Amino acid sequence: MANVTVYNMEGKEVGTIELSDAVFGVTPNEHLLHMAVVQQLANNRQGTQKAKTRSEVSGSTRKPWRQKGTGHARQGSTRAPQWTHGGVAFAPVPRDYSFKLNKKEKRAALLSALSDSVATGKLIVVDELKFDAPKTKEFVKVLDNLKVAGKALVVVEGTDANVSRSAANIPTVKMFGTNELNVYDVLDAKTVILTKDAAAKIEEVYA
Repeated sequence: MANVTVYNMEGKEVGTIELSDAVFGVTPNEHLLHMAVVQQLANNRQGTQKAKTRSEVSGSTRKPWRQKGTGHARQGSTRAPQWTHGGVAFAPVPRDYSFKLNKKEKRAALLSALSDSVATGKLIVVDELKFDAPKTKEFVKVLDNLKVAGKALVVVEGTDANVSRSAANIPTVKMFGTNELNVYDVLDAKTVILTKDAAAKIEEVYA
């Protein structure tokens, strides 16, 4: 089991925690990580792009000039793609880009992402996050105490309005509950911050 230092909100060491190798110590599977990221990005696509084909643009279906004898190339319609204001060849239409991964693959990909966070030293465990009132300044101070710079993913167990509202206005911070944890955001973050309760809950669910 990996021993990880636990910090308080002042950035001081207050102990250590043993993280389960079944969750935080697996060998990362790069293929599954790639598939999970592609799936999440694909599922987020709106798929509403649309352009008109030659059958949908306005205009006459009349042949613009006779077939032979004009010196021009033969043309059948002014709505063809080569004409100005003509239709688009192979025009995109609304479609669903989403696809599914089975549960075992999604689970393995998430464990790979968490394990990679531990192996690369970007995972920080804090004993708790608690504020008396929602204040962005206080949350920024906690990040400074923990020496967190760049994109940060904060994972908590349960809901605390003061904590979530304190982080809401910080553009580089994403905050999730343990039930919202996903591969893309774990990999995208420069630092992953877990509360002790969140770490225990993740181990309870995935170990």
